[in-house]
Amino acid sequence: MRERALLALFALSPGEVLSTDRLIDELWREDLPANPSNALQALVSRLRRTVGTDLIVTIPPGYVLDVGPESVDATRFRSLIEAATRTPDPAVRGDKFRDALELWRGTPLAEFQFEEFAQRERSALEELYLLALEGRIAADLELGGGAELVPELEELIALHPLRESLRSSQMLALYRAGRQAEALRAYTTARELLG
Repeated sequence: MRERALLALFALSPGEVLSTDRLIDELWREDLPANPSNALQALVSRLRRTVGTDLIVTIPPGYVLDVGPESVDATRFRSLIEAATRTPDPAVRGDKFRDALELWRGTPLAEFQFEEFAQRERSALEELYLLALEGRIAADLELGGGAELVPELEELIALHPLRESLRSSQMLALYRAGRQAEALRAYTTARELLG
């Protein structure tokens, strides 16, 4: 388990030197082994045998996963979302959001749900995922979408009832689908819920 946690730590910061102190702290917290430095060296050695000796490089004051940022899905996911938000063309923006969403494989870092490093990162990635969904839906609406988005929006709102952007998109999609009464009800519900 610690070997996989170490790989996850490296993957969250590709190309960045992670100090031995930080790695020891993240991997063991208060449950330190008798000799933390030796334990970390042994763990790194086992991981190198698994992923390849040339991928994890020793650079004082620690180690680095020597891969390009685009080799890690989480980094590519972030890059695609950033590129989408800078794109004025709704068709291109929607495609970039779709490309980002295709990288999503469910709850990130699920096997490390009780690890502090994973909780921080998972929360950030899940928020980006919602922003990408909202952005893709907004781009589809800009391109004239409507009725086909209603079921997805209803499902998302059931999961995230306080997301104002989703509710706004739902109202527009309902209106475009010719469901004006439902759009008005959605507006009233949103106003009551969101104040």
